Amino acid sequence: VQLVESGGGLVQAGGSLRLSCAASGRTFSSYIMGWFRQDPGKEREFVATISRSGGSTDYADSVKGRFTISRDNAKNTVYLQINSLKPEDTAVYYCAAVYDRTWGGTRRNDYDYWGQGTQVTVSS
Repeated sequence: VQLVESGGGLVQAGGSLRLSCAASGRTFSSYIMGWFRQDPGKEREFVATISRSGGSTDYADSVKGRFTISRDNAKNTVYLQINSLKPEDTAVYYCAAVYDRTWGGTRRNDYDYWGQGTQVTVSS
């Protein structure tokens, strides 16, 4: 599967963004999807994951209540709605996919496919 993120940008603290990740290739609904983020010089960190049907989700504690992951299997797209943005949310956001897992993981190695990333910059 190929993944292409979009929707990043420069936003003021308190603002919102919706990131999208368009998938192509094998049947999108067969994949568990996730979002990660990475600041330069830091490890790539887990943000959120969503089940194949979209019925189950999980979030990093740092984003719970502000971020919402969703998917539209008819459009082969997964979304990340980001509200109440903080300067510490500044990072490159990556979309990820995995086929042969029972449930999404929180580690980078839990996912097999990655997009190129989209930059989110939050100004204070």
